[in-house]
Amino acid sequence: MHDDPLFFRRLARTAVLLCVVMAAIAMAVSGVRAALGVVGGGVLIGVSGFALASGTGALAAVVSGQAGADRARLVRTATIRLVGRYALLGFLAYVMIARLRLHPLGLLAGASSVVAAAAVEAARLLTKNRP
Repeated sequence: MHDDPLFFRRLARTAVLLCVVMAAIAMAVSGVRAALGVVGGGVLIGVSGFALASGTGALAAVVSGQAGADRARLVRTATIRLVGRYALLGFLAYVMIARLRLHPLGLLAGASSVVAAAAVEAARLLTKNRP
């Protein structure tokens, strides 16, 4: 776990910025379809991150003992919500690929914006901690 409370907000902001930059590059290189693919991939990774954060937050309350007597109900509700969000994520991916016919490499580029943001944050940490 990272000790900076603003780290995940900064990571999300950097991911959004990188997704926009990649969409602009895709627009210049390959056109609108590729740029929309990048934005679609960014939306998919955003939904995935939201689903993961909300589901694990509820389950962490159960594991830490903060759930109290409603433990079984909370686990059941958190599990159903997490599975439901990932079903929605799968449906969104299907719609983007099969129905909207967004560029698959654009989707991959947009979805990798979080990985690129993590690389940027790692570089920031390395340059900040240099002697």
